Amino acid sequence: MNMNTKPIHTFHIPVMGLAFTVDSPIRVAQYGIDSVISIVDDELIERMNAFYSKKFNFPYHEVTKKAFDYRAERITNYLNLVDTIVQEKFTEFKKEITENKSLQLNFSNLLPKGHDLKKKLQEVANNGLAFKDKLVDYIDEVLHPGAIDVNIMTKLDKENFDKKEALPQEFNDAHAALRGFAKSNLSSSVVLSAGMNPRLYSYIENFEDFYPNESGVIKKKIILKVSDFRSAQIQSRFLAQKGLWVSEFRIESGLNCGGHAFASDGYLLGPILDEFKTKREELKETMFATVSKALEGKGKTIPTNVPSLKVTVQGGVGTAEEHQFLLDHYQVDSVGWGSPFLLVKEATSVDDDTRELLANAKENDFYLSEISPLGVSFNAVNNTTNQQIRDARIDAGRPGSSCPKKFLALHKLNDEQVCTASRKFQKKALKELDALELTEEIYQERKKAITDKSCLCTGLANAAYLENDMPIKGEAQGVVICPGPNLTYFDTEVSLQDMVQHIYGDKNIMHNALRPHMFIKELSLYLDAFKNTIKQAEREASAQANKKVVRFRKNLEDGINYYKELFHNSPINEQLTREIEKLAVLETAATL
Repeated sequence: MNMNTKPIHTFHIPVMGLAFTVDSPIRVAQYGIDSVISIVDDELIERMNAFYSKKFNFPYHEVTKKAFDYRAERITNYLNLVDTIVQEKFTEFKKEITENKSLQLNFSNLLPKGHDLKKKLQEVANNGLAFKDKLVDYIDEVLHPGAIDVNIMTKLDKENFDKKEALPQEFNDAHAALRGFAKSNLSSSVVLSAGMNPRLYSYIENFEDFYPNESGVIKKKIILKVSDFRSAQIQSRFLAQKGLWVSEFRIESGLNCGGHAFASDGYLLGPILDEFKTKREELKETMFATVSKALEGKGKTIPTNVPSLKVTVQGGVGTAEEHQFLLDHYQVDSVGWGSPFLLVKEATSVDDDTRELLANAKENDFYLSEISPLGVSFNAVNNTTNQQIRDARIDAGRPGSSCPKKFLALHKLNDEQVCTASRKFQKKALKELDALELTEEIYQERKKAITDKSCLCTGLANAAYLENDMPIKGEAQGVVICPGPNLTYFDTEVSLQDMVQHIYGDKNIMHNALRPHMFIKELSLYLDAFKNTIKQAEREASAQANKKVVRFRKNLEDGINYYKELFHNSPINEQLTREIEKLAVLETAATL
């Protein structure tokens, strides 16, 4: 694939959990749809390698934990396999599409309105074989498989040991995952999420594929998932000083998203996007000057062409109108559609029971939980099998997980790294809690905070095993799934074609007419967060907490004023008015 080829689609499927997009490229890349694989869980990846090797008749060579660099090697092998399968499926798809009228029609229905390829397919349908040769040539020119991108959560960089001796830094979890991607055959991108990890970012310097060639083309690109413009500036400057170009800023809503919710102090998505739109070229020029200087200092090639820079957005989008507005008004290059694809069996790896749970869940079933051992709020849905199993263990007086994978074992306990969802940690924490003289109310509150932590490492992987009838080893953990609140407005399993047509406005699969605009929904979520910030300030009674309340309120007011102007004379303004009234009530309470 030519790395400068323009994508067919204006949407992408972001990373979801550990398992939910672990094989999405195999499912959808032949249609030109970009998707992202999490490369956190090398055990899941190794088992998926075995599964797909058998399914597509490729030789499988197991990499056990006895191998010197097993984590990186497992990741490299699986990514190479996915790449091979995608290329074979794409080659076959290109051949079939020139010969099969039914397939031509189905694929045409997946394309954006007005796309030239859509027009070419219609010409073939109308004129038959007379246009077939033209179609073959045109498809070879414009059609290419979707990107096989990968995601690394930068904070999941646990130190590893050989027996009791610490291994060198490059064997840390995130470092090894990066190396696994770097050594693969892929021409794609690594999405770095959850903030800056200077040691990991510096490690990227070791791999030539991340540097641009003379034409500005980069084989392995860097995507930064960011929550605001300042974060983009800081992180991209750090990388640029090492000669590393950031090819994309992937802006994600702080609260109206799936997975971990990295809430800001009231910075809203609309104003953030506006700042990127206004300062994009300035950021690009600054990055190129810094990268060029660094490359010169390293004696590396300075590209004659400025490498491409994309800005994309994700978090809460749900209608074709919102999708197109983001493309047109903010000039983003692509829009991420995450949680709705959990209801698309052709695109994501979710077991049938969990998919049914998501389809039937009501608005109150989706909530922002504290189940993550990372101590970051985590989107969840009620009544998952993981929740049932965890609560049964708590009722039986045996809370916590056996912690078989230890990816989140980031807490120090007697010189040992443990996970706060582990049985070992919770047993000790509860014993310490019992020794305190607390009121029953406070005791129960703190006990719940300890025992609520769930085993995400296993829970976020199990769906792939269940869907593919693969045995699940060890202690039962059930399935954890982390949809964003936007999924409440999608209430049925749908086909890939129906979902894509919904994105492009050719079909409506959403039956809830009361759904607020994505910006207004996010504002509502931030007002709830502001309420909690006020309560926390009341409990702490500190100058720092009061300053946070003032800062949070100011950012919300600025965002609301921005939306007032943006939605002037729009029906959305009625929804905005209701949220402004909520803020007025909170402002009264926030007079500290």
